[in-house]
Amino acid sequence: MKTVFSSFFVFLCAVNFAFAQSITFDSLLDEMVDRSAIARFPDPAYTCKQASSYDRASATPDDQHTWFANGDASHFVREEMNGDRKEWVLMDVEGPGAITRWWITAFKYVTTVRIYLDGSDTPAIEANIGEFIGGDFTVGEPLSIVTANGRNTYLPIPYAKSCKVTVDQMWTGDKDKEQDCLFYQICYRTYASGTKVESFSMDAFNAAKDKVDAVQKKLVDFSALDWVAPITTIKAGKSASIPADAGPRVIETLRIKLDAEDRTQAYRSTILRIEFDDMDEPAVYCPVGEFFGSGVGINPYKSWYSQVYEDGTMVSHWPMPYRQNCTITLINAVGGQDVKFQLELFDKPWDWDDRSMYFHCNWRQDRNMSTHPRRDWEYVKLAGEGVFVGDVLTLLNYYRSWWGEGDEKIYVDGEKFPSHFGTGTEDYYGYAWCTPRYFTAPFHAQPRAEGPGNYGNVTNLRFRSLDGIPFTKDFKFDMEIWHSTMTRVDYAAATFWYGKPGAKVVDGPSEAQILTEAKAPVQHKSPPELPNGVSVPGFTFKKTPPGYLSMQRMGKDYRDGDQLWWTGTKAGDVMDLLVTLEKSGPQKLICALTRASDYANIRFLLNSKEIGKFDGYDTRISYSEVEIGTVDVPAGEHVLSIEVLGKDERSKNTLVGIDYFRFE
Repeated sequence: MKTVFSSFFVFLCAVNFAFAQSITFDSLLDEMVDRSAIARFPDPAYTCKQASSYDRASATPDDQHTWFANGDASHFVREEMNGDRKEWVLMDVEGPGAITRWWITAFKYVTTVRIYLDGSDTPAIEANIGEFIGGDFTVGEPLSIVTANGRNTYLPIPYAKSCKVTVDQMWTGDKDKEQDCLFYQICYRTYASGTKVESFSMDAFNAAKDKVDAVQKKLVDFSALDWVAPITTIKAGKSASIPADAGPRVIETLRIKLDAEDRTQAYRSTILRIEFDDMDEPAVYCPVGEFFGSGVGINPYKSWYSQVYEDGTMVSHWPMPYRQNCTITLINAVGGQDVKFQLELFDKPWDWDDRSMYFHCNWRQDRNMSTHPRRDWEYVKLAGEGVFVGDVLTLLNYYRSWWGEGDEKIYVDGEKFPSHFGTGTEDYYGYAWCTPRYFTAPFHAQPRAEGPGNYGNVTNLRFRSLDGIPFTKDFKFDMEIWHSTMTRVDYAAATFWYGKPGAKVVDGPSEAQILTEAKAPVQHKSPPELPNGVSVPGFTFKKTPPGYLSMQRMGKDYRDGDQLWWTGTKAGDVMDLLVTLEKSGPQKLICALTRASDYANIRFLLNSKEIGKFDGYDTRISYSEVEIGTVDVPAGEHVLSIEVLGKDERSKNTLVGIDYFRFE
């Protein structure tokens, strides 16, 4: 049955991006909210790269220990003096270009960020970094927004010749005035030499305030339409196809709503297949829930390119041009239940030219993966010419602790080292500090974080506009599997990209493999509770402590490569251990302990008598053997207690990490 609304769409922006004139702040704003622009290969051409604070110890995949190094804060290009002021350089690039996306996080924001354009000694922007990125210094929400402790800014900053970004106050010796750490990512375009770019200035920004306001409103303006499509049933194991009007045309909006006895399973196990023209394989082959950014189940959110509503209506605004024909198919991959659906599309004529690209969405899943040893997990690998525009990560975490320390690594056009090297999975998706909190924004969202803690089904998404990544030969996206605990995870990635005719996925899963993965039962179970008398090598517990215990893989410096990680704690929580002392008399308690930026202050007691204290805070992860204090007790069994006292005012959490302890 055909359910198509032809030529019915109110076009949001009538700007023609022939780019005969200069790239300007205004033109970049126009491009951001012209959805059709993303379906044509960029003209003038540009590359997209990222400056970040990734751990510089990660130099080559040939060294697997350092390749997954995780000290991703406060790494800079260099330090330099500007008069009597020291500045740390975050980014320093030559050529005409534009900054397109910022992300930062820190414990506090006392530093000043300065953006120097075209070799000028006077910054075009000078502001407190927290007020500029995520704050109201220029635009406020949604272009500048805080989402779950991550600070994001999508305000474009064009430049004609060069751009240098610096911060000050990193380390002054005065804890109240210094920026003790900074995680950052800056995406930027570089145009071909000779491209005319008008550099950003506050005067140009102030002159464009009406346009900025219009863009801000457009990014969050979501109009809903009443359903008029009939309800159609797909029997278990069957499919239904709907042809679109003959081209050349572009689908501008696609809406789908499913209903079934188990709706959560239906949105994972109903496959959306879209074919354009004479392609050898479908351009879109993805579970419905993940295509629309919901992941597992119905998880309402609103972004610039897609929305999910509480009633299960899912909407896509990815433009999908084609020259001759298009067929949309829904496949009910699950045996045992019928699926009812409604589908509508809104299309209009399209001027197909040599810059036009086909829309693609690919999906892959690996279930029950071990989190150790750490490795790079491939989202997608592409060949040909096109632009990468976004992804949806859907995962199942089998343990309560944090799963997402992994960095994205993106390789473009034969790069041996990634031009996008991130600082953590949640940073890539616009938030920070492993926060299991719902948020939604025009270009990134966390529609689902099941819990408790970081346990269960999670959906993260990031869509790209000005920070789309063009490629002319090949493209590869890897994400590190970097979990704090030795456990199991399921990862599924839907990737969105545009490609010129002939562009394709390399070594992706077959349609049969995708069907097999998609129809596996969705899990809804609660996390296992710690049993009384939990067993951890080297530790004997008198009783199960509050919070959560796990063995965290730390690396070769630790005795067995792991530490006992105590999370979910608060001040006053106590862990009681049974210890047997072989000898009577005075003896020292020695502990191998971890310090980090989110660790607690603790104290040690033997039979309720204090031995000594330990301050767990450090700006970076550090590890040492510490003499806690001396006891004088008879041989035999005793109770060694570890109590959480609280945290340093700079610490973000009250975590505890213990490698081993001994009395001597």
